Amino acid sequence: MKIIITGTTGYVGEGVMLSCLDNPEVEKVLSVSRRPCGHVHPKLEEYIVPDFMKLEAGDPKLQGYDAVFFIAGISSVGLKEEQYVGISHDIPLHFADIVGPKENMTFVYLSGAGNYKNTKQMWVRIKKSTEDALVAMPFKGAYNFRPAIMWRYKGQKRIQKMQYAFWAMYPFFKLIGMWNRMSEVADAMIAVSKKGYHKAGIECRDISRLAESKSN
Repeated sequence: MKIIITGTTGYVGEGVMLSCLDNPEVEKVLSVSRRPCGHVHPKLEEYIVPDFMKLEAGDPKLQGYDAVFFIAGISSVGLKEEQYVGISHDIPLHFADIVGPKENMTFVYLSGAGNYKNTKQMWVRIKKSTEDALVAMPFKGAYNFRPAIMWRYKGQKRIQKMQYAFWAMYPFFKLIGMWNRMSEVADAMIAVSKKGYHKAGIECRDISRLAESKSN
């Protein structure tokens, strides 16, 4: 597989990228980010893009891949709604619009764990709108991943202090099914890209099932 990954300068994007680079099923990873990811690997190429909204349709660097793992994003904390819309709705939809050919490509969007029936929450409303718009695009498949707590992948450099607090509560999150290893997230993304899945919204337990099915 040849995979485009955005957000590789963040915690989840870096972890998924490293797991994909170690996976023998992955031939090439293109990191698309505003800054260098800080890693070197024979399978890895980088495309530094200061402004995603200035990318144009038909960009030759973004054509001919099997999947996009769109992981770039930001927390809604401290942001006004129009700011969050620009980051979590406009940018991923613009990126999805310019990559292709869509009929040969799977688009995986990193959303987030939450109650998606409660659309009164600003971030849920915006994320759900993005999810629905991506599923409506003519991709081979579009899937919205909603992980919660993720355990780091070996070699990760971009770890925030709050991650250590979450890891300390690992037994609790595992008990309630709100925990995945980063390698599981990457394996599940590869699995849906290759074989599809019966629903577009991928929760924590779905991630575990998909990762397990990939190894079988």
